[in-house]
Amino acid sequence: MSRIAALLTVHNRREATLRSLDALFGAALPQGCALEVFLTDDGSTDGTAVAVAARFPQVRVLHGDGELYWNRGMINSWRAAAAQADHDFYLWLNDDTFLFRDALTELLECSARAQDKAVIVGSTRSEQDGTMTYGGYGPRGLLPPDGAMQRCRMFNGNVVLAPREVFRRVGMLDPHFRHAMGDFDYGLRAARLGVEAFTTTRYSGLCERHDRLPVWCLPETPLCGRLRSLYLPLGCPPCEFFRFDRRHNGLRKALIHWFTIHLRAVSPGLCAKLKRV
Repeated sequence: MSRIAALLTVHNRREATLRSLDALFGAALPQGCALEVFLTDDGSTDGTAVAVAARFPQVRVLHGDGELYWNRGMINSWRAAAAQADHDFYLWLNDDTFLFRDALTELLECSARAQDKAVIVGSTRSEQDGTMTYGGYGPRGLLPPDGAMQRCRMFNGNVVLAPREVFRRVGMLDPHFRHAMGDFDYGLRAARLGVEAFTTTRYSGLCERHDRLPVWCLPETPLCGRLRSLYLPLGCPPCEFFRFDRRHNGLRKALIHWFTIHLRAVSPGLCAKLKRV
């Protein structure tokens, strides 16, 4: 019996969360596989935890204080799953990602081709226009599914399958990151340890992109508001990005990035002009 632990963290997206879980439990599983779900509700105020418990009593609902955000919320779910049992696979799943019926089978088949020793990254597309939204990255950006498994070093954490061997070698996400960058960091740390990552051969599900400019980049936001937003978990926390850059790109690039992040927050209009030159 292969045991899969699905890991989610959610906050105030009740309907999306319920739809995501509906799709997860509706996905086909190969014979001999069992699915367990560990979901961290990070301080939702819209009744998400109650709704999940009522519709999916088999889900283990964990509770955060609203300060975990995506990365630390996923770690919270992962720790609970690892403490309960030595699962064969750990599946990262965003609560706004809706798996196709064959997604789990495809993820497991791709993992088997890699001898269950590689990270398998699911690709998602927009429900509105069909364009690719999240997945694995190559030198030129996102890698659209082309019928073959493609190597990638960085990936979004929307749909990711980490076999037991990967977990033993790479560990969990880095808790230094509160919200963003934990998924990119995981892929690069894995690569440094000789653990490969591959995309699935076809799309795993639906998810819309979130491409709005953050508050700290908007010229109409007062300077104090831009700087305050910059340091929030949903902004671009300079200390966290410095850690990422120094670890993977070196001290020089980390220092340059530290400066340009603050320059963009202080003068977004100037940065926009420089970008057009």
